[in-house]
Amino acid sequence: MLTYKKAGVDIDKASLFKKEIAAIARKSAGSEVLKGIGSFGSFFDFSKERYRNPVLVSSSDGVGTKLKIAVLANRHDTVGIDAVAMNVNDILCCGAKPLFFLDYIAYSKVDSCVLLDIVKGLNAGCIQAGCSLVGGETAQMPDMYNKGEYDLAGFSLGVVEKNNIIDGSKIEAGDVLIGIASSGLHSNGFSLARKVFSKNEMKRYASELLKPTRIYVKPVLSLLRTTQNARRITIKGIAHITGGAFYNKVARILPSNLDARIDKNSWRANQIFKLIQNKGNISEREMYRTFNMGIGMVLVVSPQAQGQVKSSLSRMNLNSWVIGEIIKGKKEVIIF
Repeated sequence: MLTYKKAGVDIDKASLFKKEIAAIARKSAGSEVLKGIGSFGSFFDFSKERYRNPVLVSSSDGVGTKLKIAVLANRHDTVGIDAVAMNVNDILCCGAKPLFFLDYIAYSKVDSCVLLDIVKGLNAGCIQAGCSLVGGETAQMPDMYNKGEYDLAGFSLGVVEKNNIIDGSKIEAGDVLIGIASSGLHSNGFSLARKVFSKNEMKRYASELLKPTRIYVKPVLSLLRTTQNARRITIKGIAHITGGAFYNKVARILPSNLDARIDKNSWRANQIFKLIQNKGNISEREMYRTFNMGIGMVLVVSPQAQGQVKSSLSRMNLNSWVIGEIIKGKKEVIIF
C-alpha cells in the first residue's frame, strides 16, 4: 500500500524535528514572543508605546550557492547565520532594528543532524542580531533536490521611527564613505567562485569560503544612538555590499546628482579575493561588482563625524576605513 512516507515524506520524523527546533529557538526568543514554534502562526507582541511613529521594514533573502560548498565540505553550522545576516543587514540599511526572523528550509533527503546544525546557526544569527527566531517552514520535497542538498532562505521584520529612516536623501557632496570590514566573501559571488575552484580546492579552502556573513546590527544601531557634544551622529546612508557589490549597492543610496568616488587602495582586500581574481583571470571591475572585496557595509557620514564613527567601530572590534567621498555627478560609483 502506497503511503506518504513511501513517496518520500516522513511526517513523523518531521514532527520530531520540529520539537527539537522549538527547543533551540527558545534561546533567541525575547519576551515579545508569545508562543513558541508549533502553532499555525507566530505571535509577536509589538508594543507601539515604545515608539512615536513606528514604520515596519521587511526583507527576504537566501544564502545562494554557498550552500553547495557547505554540502561539499559537510559543514552546515554557519549557513544559518548567513541566512539571518543577509536579511537583517538589509533592513539595517534603513536604520531599522530587526524584531524577528522566519526561515525556509527545503530539501529532498537530508540527515536530521544537518538540519539541526542549520537551525542552530539560524538561532545564533538571531542572537547576534538581537532578534527572535519565531518560526518558519521545513519542506521535504522528494525529487526536487539531489540527495543531501537543500535550500535555505528567510524573512525578517524590523522597525524604525519614521523620522529616523535612512534613505540617502540627506547625502551631500563632501560627505565621506566609511567601509566596515567583512569577514570574507559573505554570501555573494559564489557562483563565480565555484567556477574558479575545483571541488578539491573548495574543500581545501572551505574554512575561508564558509566563514559566516558578518552581522552589523548591534554595532551600527549603537552608532545611531551615539551622541557627540550632545548631538546625535547622523549616518546619512548605509549600503550592505551584497549582489552587485559596490557598483550596484552604493549607487542605490545616492541622490541623482551625486557620485561616490572609492579609492580601492584605502583598505587591504582579504587574500581570498586575490586568489579568486588571479586563478580565474577576472577583471578588476568584475571583482568589484561581484564581491565585497573585504568591505561588508558602507556608511556615508559628514567629514566631521568620521573620526568618532571609526573610533566607535574600533571599540566594538570592527576594522573600518575612510574609503571614498561623495562628489557631484550622476548617481554613479567610480572606483580608482
